[in-house]
Amino acid sequence: MNKLKGALPIIAFVFAAFAAFAFNFPQKGTDPRYGTHDGKVYDVTNVNMGDGIDEYQCDELEDQCLFENQALTIPVENSDGEFIPGPALPHIP
Repeated sequence: MNKLKGALPIIAFVFAAFAAFAFNFPQKGTDPRYGTHDGKVYDVTNVNMGDGIDEYQCDELEDQCLFENQALTIPVENSDGEFIPGPALPHIP
């Protein structure tokens, strides 16, 4: 019984750490994503990256491909490259 009492703080710490991680991660794929090409801004939040006519690509140039806001001031981490929209991808008016 004394061993269990001594382990209670450790068990509580592990449970608290698990709860903190389990409830604080943002859902991927629902964060806003925007790209720009030829002065036009595209909302690609729910658009797949690919070579389809309604998809987009980030080529290998040293540039920022995606942003978290429509003003294009907050870059998305690990989204390097030039934003290239597919021909059927609508831009924001």
